[in-house]
Amino acid sequence: MSKPVRYYQLCHLTVAHFKELIREPAVIFWGIVFPMLISLGLGMAFTQKGGIEHHVGVIAEKEASETGDLQIKDFLSRHAEKFSDAENRFQGYRLVIENPQMGNTTFIFTETDWSSAIVRLKRGRLNLIVEDTGGGIRYHFDPSNPDAELAYLKLSKVLEGGSSVQKPEVARKIEPLTVTGTRYIDFLVPGLIAMGAMMSCMWGISYGMIDKRSKKLLRRMVATPMRRSHFLIALMAVRIAMNIIEAVLLFVFAWLVFDISVKGSIPALAVIFLSGNIAFCGLAIFVSSRTANTEVGNGLINAVVLPMTVLSGIFFSYYNFPEAVVPIIRKLPLTLFTDGIRSIFTEGAGFAQTGFSSIILLAFGAFFFSIGLRVFRWH
Repeated sequence: MSKPVRYYQLCHLTVAHFKELIREPAVIFWGIVFPMLISLGLGMAFTQKGGIEHHVGVIAEKEASETGDLQIKDFLSRHAEKFSDAENRFQGYRLVIENPQMGNTTFIFTETDWSSAIVRLKRGRLNLIVEDTGGGIRYHFDPSNPDAELAYLKLSKVLEGGSSVQKPEVARKIEPLTVTGTRYIDFLVPGLIAMGAMMSCMWGISYGMIDKRSKKLLRRMVATPMRRSHFLIALMAVRIAMNIIEAVLLFVFAWLVFDISVKGSIPALAVIFLSGNIAFCGLAIFVSSRTANTEVGNGLINAVVLPMTVLSGIFFSYYNFPEAVVPIIRKLPLTLFTDGIRSIFTEGAGFAQTGFSSIILLAFGAFFFSIGLRVFRWH
């Protein structure tokens, strides 16, 4: 009677499969090292040394109040540190509220006008806007944004009696910013459209091609009178057409449910959407041009997709990352793509604002497509 479990055989099979796994360096990197790098990136965005930082736009009345009530600029000049940012060309104040138990809270106050403040709020560079009316303080923020509400609660406590440096009972007025363009959903939907196009191109083209190559399906096409360029361009055309349908459906859903609208130029939106799709189609062809190993292919695709999904401001502003890396993040193709779509949706941008990004994305896609076409192999 045979044994129900042959431990010797099971042990050898386990060791054999383990050796097969560790002999593939890509498996070790993508399965162990790469998730560590992603966690490091997220940690840099959400774990800040010295506590939490809130960005506040300050709009003050031109005439100083004669009633003796709180003036925001006077308060900041007495209790905050003034600084200037040469790169972004603005002046502001830095106020640190120390709390040894809960961590320090830093407020960055930026002097700005109303139109500039709204643009910065839409881009995720401000949490809320405060306005000095002479008789009190007016707060503008999206009540559905938890970060903005937290910044308001902390700031109002400091400015209106929660600190020993300020007298209590200051008039307060809250004006929620719930109009189209200033809500979190207005920030999110353009990012989802851009991310969806990237995912569709990278997985639809790259993984599909690698899978066909691993199953020996592509080598059958070598005998056909077909050029590689025609084959790859056809893949791109089908994928772009599918992405257009998916993006339109997502927009219609957001329009019906959340009253999302496009404030800018529709032709400019079409151009940058097409440019972004070409950029990621070209990158997808380059990534999948050689390998026939699906494990390696998964790793290569994730190496492109995951970092940009985390870094490029899809779900939160990339200004949460350290200032030193923000200029690099802004040059990523998904960042250019997302910022362009978002500016058209919420800021009323047109060709003048998005034309350069469209050209860069087109050049990016053409460059990687040409390299991928040159090194492409059927088997």
